[in-house]
Amino acid sequence: MSVNATYLEKLNPQQRRAVEHGTEGMGQGRGRPLLVIAGAGSGKTNTLAHRVAHLMVGGADPRRILLLTFSRRAAAEMARRVQRISSHVMGQDARMMTHALTWAGTFHGIGARLLRDYALGIGLDPAFSIHDREDSADLINLVRHELGFSKTASRFPAKGTCLSIYSRCVNAEMAIEEVLRTSFPWCAGWAAELRQLFAAYVEAKQRQNVLDYDDLLLYWAQMTAEPSIAAELGGRFDHVLVDEYQDTNRLQSSILLALKPDGHGLTVVGDDAQSIYSFRAATVRNILDFPSHFSPPSEIITLDQNYRSSQPILAAANAVIELASERFTKNLWSERSSAEKPQLVAVPNEAEQAQYVVECVLQNRESGIVLKQQAVLFRTSSHSGPLEVELIRRNIPFVKFGGLKFLDAAHIKDVLALLRFVQNPRDRVAGFRLMHLLPGVGPSSAQRVLDLMAKAPDPVTALLEAPAPPRAGDDWRSFVETIEQLRAGMVGWPAELERVRTWYEPHLERIHEDASARRADLVQLEQIAGGYPSRERFLTELTLDPPDATSDQAGVPLLDEDYLILSTIHSAKGQEWKSVFVLNAVDGCIPSDLGTGTTAEIEEERRLLYVAMTRAKDNLHLMVPQRFFTHQQSATGDRHVYAARTRFIPSALLKFFERVSWPVAASDSDVTRSLNNDVRIDIGARMRGMWR
Repeated sequence: MSVNATYLEKLNPQQRRAVEHGTEGMGQGRGRPLLVIAGAGSGKTNTLAHRVAHLMVGGADPRRILLLTFSRRAAAEMARRVQRISSHVMGQDARMMTHALTWAGTFHGIGARLLRDYALGIGLDPAFSIHDREDSADLINLVRHELGFSKTASRFPAKGTCLSIYSRCVNAEMAIEEVLRTSFPWCAGWAAELRQLFAAYVEAKQRQNVLDYDDLLLYWAQMTAEPSIAAELGGRFDHVLVDEYQDTNRLQSSILLALKPDGHGLTVVGDDAQSIYSFRAATVRNILDFPSHFSPPSEIITLDQNYRSSQPILAAANAVIELASERFTKNLWSERSSAEKPQLVAVPNEAEQAQYVVECVLQNRESGIVLKQQAVLFRTSSHSGPLEVELIRRNIPFVKFGGLKFLDAAHIKDVLALLRFVQNPRDRVAGFRLMHLLPGVGPSSAQRVLDLMAKAPDPVTALLEAPAPPRAGDDWRSFVETIEQLRAGMVGWPAELERVRTWYEPHLERIHEDASARRADLVQLEQIAGGYPSRERFLTELTLDPPDATSDQAGVPLLDEDYLILSTIHSAKGQEWKSVFVLNAVDGCIPSDLGTGTTAEIEEERRLLYVAMTRAKDNLHLMVPQRFFTHQQSATGDRHVYAARTRFIPSALLKFFERVSWPVAASDSDVTRSLNNDVRIDIGARMRGMWR
């Protein structure tokens, strides 16, 4: 390619190899499929944008370049970078060429365009409409009702669950029985009915000329199964480039291989060590098996120079992922040296963990690291509950990604409403919210009871004596008895929270499909309540400076505000911060006690820890509470579990970390000095004497 390539001079040698692959001369590598293993922080997006720009500068027709990303925003950002890079050579023409890069977008977006182009040839009306997830759930619910499944003796899966099962079957190309067994075991008894439901759902979509989100891939894949159409589709594009290939599912991989069965002109970029979305049907096998699909095998170029993290952080992350059972060999390195190793911080429990994180965050802020440059990461949304309460108590603003703010979640508000109603039976807002939870209690019924309570000198007595709404049945009786017991102090604080949870759980199961995850939040709330001396203090403290109660999602504050980042590890992928804290780096949390059933699940949990560690630029703290609270124990047992450090950091890897204990124990000299004037006792003799 005889062009002035000064725009490539800032690339490192491996990045430049990836950019220039197949564009120089007529050697063996020309057109050969390319797999770029791009480590965390290695300039993946920059490299891919340079490759697209380099192809265009070298004469490739941008209208014959297909660029597949995982969000429209990513596609737009890629186009901006391509224009900026190519303008070094092409000047003003770069804008026109980039505008001609019209086949850049998501798999679903590109699929929708191609389906309209080929609609008549595949028996599809080109005027089809596309249902979003909410529309699809509503349609599947309508079909579910028409089939009589909404009136079964035992509770049939709700519309959202049905749609999730259907989606997993389609995207993972798995039989319904296998999907139920591996991902929805509580629905395993409904396999025959679900198969009938999905058949009727497909027929309903076809009658109405609508496609759902999954159909955009499924129809595309079915279309490419016809050799003549596949050849025609593949012939439309000289170059196909795919970003984040480790996050593709089997359906997307089958589409790609059908478009370019020989791999000529095909480039995929990704990192097997960051494949963490199996719950969305993504499979790490796509990237691991990619080279073997072609003969000769694809060229593999590894980007291992990291521009984000200090070398000690990378050394620890490399050591963790090196123990993976199967991976592309890759050891990240950085020119950013540092004497500071990542820290393994032992704390007594989750409350002390929250205090440690807050103290460090504030110290960092004093030393010039703004809150936005600091992040707290966790495996599951419920793990951040104690920290959120501590941040609110200390008036530290935060934004949470990957879940609801703890105190904003509907199920937490329901439980707090019951406590508020017990504390103040004249609280109509709390009373109205609670009564609406009960089946058979509508607005009018709730209003009548609340009016009676408002007029009575003793509102609780009025509630006990009020006639039950005719359709409420046992649910009303249980509600009233719970209020009576708590009001009379028969349970005691903080055991009241467990009593409230016991009352609420049947409603939780009925209202929310993700009841298991929400139950973990309720157990976490019980633990938090234990730190307050009374119900009144608990409610007061949580109410004095609450999160924004008008939003059900954890939103972003004003842009000019500073705020700490709280995020699940899944939502943190692709992000970076100067200082990162990872909560609960213990077995049972990382890996999750629900993610250790198979080797594949354990390996994905290992990759999750790796992703969390590689978000940090300068400081990394892995928190190791000695005890943590779990909802997996029996109702009668102690739910505080003694924790073991995550299995992903065995003793052989401790040399990569600095081990810290917090709070710091008093020194030996301090202890000895404090005892100098006290009576000495032989504790050892007493302990031995207990057993004689």
